[in-house]
Amino acid sequence: MTIQSVNPVTGKVIKSYKEHSWEQIDKKIATTQTAWLKWQNSSFAERASLLKKTSALLIQRKEKLAALMAIEMGKPIKDGIAEIEKCASVCDYYADNGETFLKDELIKTEAVKSYVSFRPLGIVLAIMPWNFPYWQLFRFLAPALMAGNCGVLKHASNVSGCALSIEQIIKDAGFPANVFQVLLINSRVVKQVIAHRYIKAVTLTGSTEAGMQVAQQAAQQLKKSVLELGGSDPYLILADADLELAADVCAQSRLINNGQSCIAAKRFIVVKKVEKEFVRLFKNKMAARITGDPFDADTNLGPMSRLDLRDDLHERVKENIKAGAKCILGGQIPDFKGRHAYYTPTILTGIKKGMPAYEEEIFGPVALVISAKDTDDAVKIANDTPFGLGAAVFTKDGSLGEQVAKTHLNAGSCFVNSLVKSDPRLPFGGINQSGYGRELGLFGIREFVNIKTVYIK
Repeated sequence: MTIQSVNPVTGKVIKSYKEHSWEQIDKKIATTQTAWLKWQNSSFAERASLLKKTSALLIQRKEKLAALMAIEMGKPIKDGIAEIEKCASVCDYYADNGETFLKDELIKTEAVKSYVSFRPLGIVLAIMPWNFPYWQLFRFLAPALMAGNCGVLKHASNVSGCALSIEQIIKDAGFPANVFQVLLINSRVVKQVIAHRYIKAVTLTGSTEAGMQVAQQAAQQLKKSVLELGGSDPYLILADADLELAADVCAQSRLINNGQSCIAAKRFIVVKKVEKEFVRLFKNKMAARITGDPFDADTNLGPMSRLDLRDDLHERVKENIKAGAKCILGGQIPDFKGRHAYYTPTILTGIKKGMPAYEEEIFGPVALVISAKDTDDAVKIANDTPFGLGAAVFTKDGSLGEQVAKTHLNAGSCFVNSLVKSDPRLPFGGINQSGYGRELGLFGIREFVNIKTVYIK
């Protein structure tokens, strides 16, 4: 069996990779286990030094790595470079802070000495998507390695080149052999990998459906899992919002990675008093984005990552129009001669409860506008979802914005007058069908450790 990378611009096969057999998989995991037996006892200073070297290599190779992303999944070059720079920053962050985060915590008891120690678990299986092929992995890998864990990666099949380039970077940075390895496997083998005796935990970024399967498979083996799943992030535009700012930020967030992001803004819930003006501004911002060749410096939006995903998105747009939504921008497959998986920015207004888009996650450059009577109604609509990854609220009243974000919106990350984004310094993750557990920050590095009590009488 083979795994293919296909250029989403041309539809042509870039490269075919032979899937690893179970014998190869077993051997790779066994050699990673051997590496971990030594790596777990490495010093924080050694780990930090290697992460710093990894950061330097990422910066040194950022143009080449960005070009690989553009070819394999269509990300514009300038966005790819920004993604690699962010990966370097997360390596630096944990190199600088990991030892402090994992320092023994003394707890006073009747013992002579008692404390909590944070010890590595072993090998963590990472199952990662194609939309941010480097960032999704490094935001797990940097803290995992700093904590003394090892990793094996099952990446999305269309970005195998990116996966292997990460493996090469880790080798070139000087990490011990086999501390991190790529498994070229199909999803059908994942259950067997999770059950492997040397796999101690699993982390997945992907769809809710994939998360449910992995959670069940990990639970059957009594293994820890962290899941960052889908989202239908609401952005609330209140009556006193700075509409120019809101429209600009909302367009930017909706079109991050061509709308193919779990934390992209998807539902725009606008208080009726300002709906007309917001929609006018928002439409102008969305329409101004340039769709084109990922290698063109002026391009804001490249193709979607796969033709089948583009076609599915178009069918969902038509389905919602049929259900009563109004398309005020886009909604058509562009006629780009010789080009493949493109879709232009689209806005659907009049979205109401009962329409497919009201309940589902739309993955692509399609914005959904929902009208709300007032702030309370906007919050109610925002929370009327099975998801809970991120949310944002726009208002000139800072106290109101903080109150809505902190106490009223049900999501793992809530921002005021800003787009939702992941940051190495802040924990990131969702609730409900958007998953559980956290990545990044202090909480992220402590997800895959043995929180060990030590008691000395």
